[in-house]
Amino acid sequence: MYLLGCDIGSSSVKASIVNQESGRIVGSEFYPHEEAPIRALKPGWAEQNPDDWWDYLKIAIKQALKNGNISGEDIKAIGISYQMHGLVLVDKNRTVLRPSIIWCDSRAVPYGEQAFERIGAERCLSHLLNSPGNFTAAKLAWVRENEPRLFESVYKFMLPGDYIAMRLTGDIVTTVSGLSEGIFWDFGKEEISEDILNCFGFEKDIVADIYPTFGKQGELLESVAKELGLKKGTPVTYRAGDQPNNALSLNVFNPGEIAATAGTSGVVYGVNDKVNYDKHSRVNTFAHVNHTKEQTRLGILLCINGVGILNSWIKRNVAPEGISYSELNDIAATVPVGSEGLVILPFGNGAERMLQNREIGCSIHGLNFNIHNQRHIARAAQEGIVFSFKYGVEVMNAMGVDVNVIRAGNANMFLSPIFRDTLTGITGAVIELYDTNGAAGAAKGAGIGAGIYKSPQEAFGSLKKLYTIEPDTSKSDTYREVYESWKEKLNIEQ
Repeated sequence: MYLLGCDIGSSSVKASIVNQESGRIVGSEFYPHEEAPIRALKPGWAEQNPDDWWDYLKIAIKQALKNGNISGEDIKAIGISYQMHGLVLVDKNRTVLRPSIIWCDSRAVPYGEQAFERIGAERCLSHLLNSPGNFTAAKLAWVRENEPRLFESVYKFMLPGDYIAMRLTGDIVTTVSGLSEGIFWDFGKEEISEDILNCFGFEKDIVADIYPTFGKQGELLESVAKELGLKKGTPVTYRAGDQPNNALSLNVFNPGEIAATAGTSGVVYGVNDKVNYDKHSRVNTFAHVNHTKEQTRLGILLCINGVGILNSWIKRNVAPEGISYSELNDIAATVPVGSEGLVILPFGNGAERMLQNREIGCSIHGLNFNIHNQRHIARAAQEGIVFSFKYGVEVMNAMGVDVNVIRAGNANMFLSPIFRDTLTGITGAVIELYDTNGAAGAAKGAGIGAGIYKSPQEAFGSLKKLYTIEPDTSKSDTYREVYESWKEKLNIEQ
């Protein structure tokens, strides 16, 4: 018996097939093998074509089945993880009306800020747990004002995972977790936010029907099953945004547990059992995958947009041509901690929530033409990324969230010894790396939703820890000194 997980990212789309009994990944594939294009017609804009996600997913699923020598008839349930906060619009014929405005697009910031003022800071933070900021609701408001004729044709708005589920099943549904990430959910009333609907002028019927995060959300259409080599009627039984799903993948369900990622963007995600918020709304709080009206489980999410995307930019534009990421790490490691005074602020991928929606860009400080070269830039970039993590963790600490152990998948920036050592050195936290990925987590989520697993503990009992990285206390003072220098360049009042 097998479970299929789909992970719809902005860089690529991944499919993983998990053996239900062993918990092992038996077939996996991602596509495209080069980073998927992001269209930016204006500064701060970022769009992708939802039909491309679907085409990528079809290729990934077929190849994952082939790689694992698995019959599609043996797939018992499907789970979906997806890039958060994106906006997909369809008409009554389920035709996509425009490219998706994805997570790192910052055009809607002014609309979120206006809503924050109109609804009121206290009301927003106590009921929505966030400022409307640059999330899906604000993006929809941008479309309503700037593309009014197109908006008249909108039947439903969806998040990227809702769109993929619609392509699989034909049904347009969403979840409380999804609505909360779009800032459509009122945690005070545990219902769709009337404040948001009224403020932006949305009718309630533009919102999809709400289904549980775990449970049957639709069945695979016959035409789609035939195209993918799967069985008609296979149920979709789980969906969640990539960060709640990453936490699930690392068996992070309970208060005080922390998960992290460091892909295109970087995230620290902690679970809380009480309603709380940062008065400056520098972190995001959403319904975690196991949140219910009876059991409060909120994911406090610190996101840094400019993480892996900075490292990939360095690799493409600064490092020697043809170099691998591993080789890039090697040359960066020849430079001492602190990059001999070179400082990089990594915020070149749109407005940063933890900087109160400022878009300060990426910048280099202290460049000395007689000392610094490619190696210094490579190291300073990774140090700048880590220090942005530390800056955000300080915000979470002030909210009462302790970060003592960081769980992460053994992937992306966590493959870099410089990144790992700097992160554990500056935070003092132990890092635990696991053999998992978002698509595998979505597959196990599908197993929970289908009732194949009786509990999360059963689903993730086979989770394999690969490495534990302890802080090097002999370098603590050095890391602290370099971080304080970095923060001075940031020049943002907390």
